Amino acid sequence: MHKFAFLTALLVLPGLALASQVKTVLPGAEMRGAATFRYLSFPLYEARLFTKNGAPFAWEEDFGLELTYLRSFTAFDLVESTIQELGRTGGELPVRDQLNNCFVDIRKGDRYLAVSQGQNKIGFWRNDTRMCTLSYPGIKTRFMAIFMGDNTKSKSFTKRLRGD
Repeated sequence: MHKFAFLTALLVLPGLALASQVKTVLPGAEMRGAATFRYLSFPLYEARLFTKNGAPFAWEEDFGLELTYLRSFTAFDLVESTIQELGRTGGELPVRDQLNNCFVDIRKGDRYLAVSQGQNKIGFWRNDTRMCTLSYPGIKTRFMAIFMGDNTKSKSFTKRLRGD
């Protein structure tokens, strides 16, 4: 019985730690949806959307997006793919230097949490450590649209993530 309790705690505690981190930076946050993003059938990351009280997704409200990486990536990879996606979904933005301060090399299992702070700021945490704040007019919609907009790379991923 003790082994079962220990194993259960190992499985549940990481989720509780994350939930408390999300709730610390986004009071009342509850998970709204979740999805795994795949590229050529290879899973790249698991995503979870947090909204206040688990409410339906709305661009007007602040929300959190947590990615748990299923593969390792360099900071360069993260910055470049973000810049490419910003360009693909609405045109380039002059935020490369800010992204270079936000992203570091990640290993399988690392987590990034992005929480909108109004329309013009997004706070980033890596494995529960504050990394930076990305600031630019309208950055919330532009950055988060990579994952939850109408022009994402996978409509089924976006639909599951948004909890639709």
